[in-house]
Amino acid sequence: MPVSSTMIGALLGLGTQMYSNALRKLPYMRHPWEHVLGMGLGAVFVNQLVKWDEQLKEDLDKMLDKAKAANERRYIDEDDD
Repeated sequence: MPVSSTMIGALLGLGTQMYSNALRKLPYMRHPWEHVLGMGLGAVFVNQLVKWDEQLKEDLDKMLDKAKAANERRYIDEDDD
């Protein structure tokens, strides 16, 4: 997963820079260092997005487990009274 997300981010950054140059009617590879910078930022962005999504899923699972435990205590413990 990290390789594919890195490649997707790099392509996103490259595409964004090339699109920006195309909108301004400049040569696509006007400043190559801007493309490298865009690819690096895109890769970092997508990798952080993947990490955030995984953390979000873990937090959701914890919250669902807590809610399930609270519901079990609420309804099962009532029957014991």
